[in-house]
Amino acid sequence: MNPPDVPAPDQPDAEDGAVEASAEPPAEPFADADLAGATVVTDEPLAPKTWLRVGGPAQHFAEPVNREQLQALVRRCAETGTNCRLLGGGSNLLVRDEGVSGLVIRLPKEHWSDLTIDKVVGSVTVDCGAPLSHLVAETVKAGLAGLETLVGIPGTVGGALHGNSGGRHADVGSVCESVEVMTRSGDICTRTRDELSFGYRRSSLDELCLLRATFALRPADPDALADRARKTWILKKSSQPLSHQSAGCVFKNPRGQSAGDLIERAGLKGTRVGGAEVSDRHGNFIVTGEGAKSADVLRLIDLCRDTVLQRTGVELETELRIW
Repeated sequence: MNPPDVPAPDQPDAEDGAVEASAEPPAEPFADADLAGATVVTDEPLAPKTWLRVGGPAQHFAEPVNREQLQALVRRCAETGTNCRLLGGGSNLLVRDEGVSGLVIRLPKEHWSDLTIDKVVGSVTVDCGAPLSHLVAETVKAGLAGLETLVGIPGTVGGALHGNSGGRHADVGSVCESVEVMTRSGDICTRTRDELSFGYRRSSLDELCLLRATFALRPADPDALADRARKTWILKKSSQPLSHQSAGCVFKNPRGQSAGDLIERAGLKGTRVGGAEVSDRHGNFIVTGEGAKSADVLRLIDLCRDTVLQRTGVELETELRIW
């Protein structure tokens, strides 16, 4: 039997994961402000900057190229009561159709990807704006083990740390030694290992911006690491729609179970809402097509959650961030 087609709603009805505004900000919070050379644009489209490629614009948008610019932007937001959000790789984010108020900051990888490896002590320090794939590739090449099974996970190092990205064999938090962060007031400090807490798809890193992180790894044969990474990549590629527009895993796996398996058992693979569809390769992926809207994705998420609960008694929790 073909999966059902479900009409899209006029308005999204999922809960918003956005940060609440503390006060009504001025209409032009960045006009005539000293931003250390940073440029702020208005009504910047966010859809092309996310994997789902849906959603509305950012009211204000900036891409600082150094710490001084980033700090000036964050402090200006704090002074004016303007919402401030950080956009990473956009692989685990859904932006609502009406867009995002306040300032959205993205750290361009060409300016935020410095990486230093110390083979003597077995550590690597990297900017959190760097793609996670870059960190994995460089540590494998250097013969340092601990991150190779994270191959194929999209997004930035900062995003991976914030949500403790990982797979069946390891997660990024298990080898993290310290993280330099910027608070919402623009202050910079370092969180050491004894201050950090990591769990399944969560961490205690709740500051606005993660700047640099250090990982403690162990020596290993580079060829063996490359082979392990290759096998992990092939396994993921065979079962996940990595080449499509998708947001990675939409739901967290319930303890001892697979969200994708639960969605498949509920008969939801291939189910469409407008331009959004549950992947026919992996039930825990949503792919979007031409004309898709954020409301389509939100309705599809609700449908999956409600149907799985009704048919299996398991309540799914979203891993996807919603702005």
